[in-house]
Amino acid sequence: MTLSLVIRVAAVAFALLALTIAGFERDRGARRMPHPPPPTAQARPGDSEAATLARCQALGEAGARDESCLAAWARNRQRFLGAARDEAR
Repeated sequence: MTLSLVIRVAAVAFALLALTIAGFERDRGARRMPHPPPPTAQARPGDSEAATLARCQALGEAGARDESCLAAWARNRQRFLGAARDEAR
C-alpha cells in the first residue's frame, strides 16, 4: 500500500469515529435533559375561575365527566369567544 492510501483510509476512519462519538454524546445529552412539564393554568390570587380550571385540568380525563368542570370550561369558552360566537349562530 502506498502512503497516500494509508493516509486516506486513516482520515476516513477518523471521520467515522468522530461522527460515532458525536452521535453517542448527543443521545446521552438528550437523555440527561428531561422535557419540561406542560404548562398549566396559573391561578391568580382571588381568581377562583382559574383555580377551578387548573383543578379540572389536573383531573385529566375525569374532568370531562365532572359537571362543575364542564360548566367552568363552558364559561371560559364564552368569555374567550365573547359575542363573536353568539353572532355566528
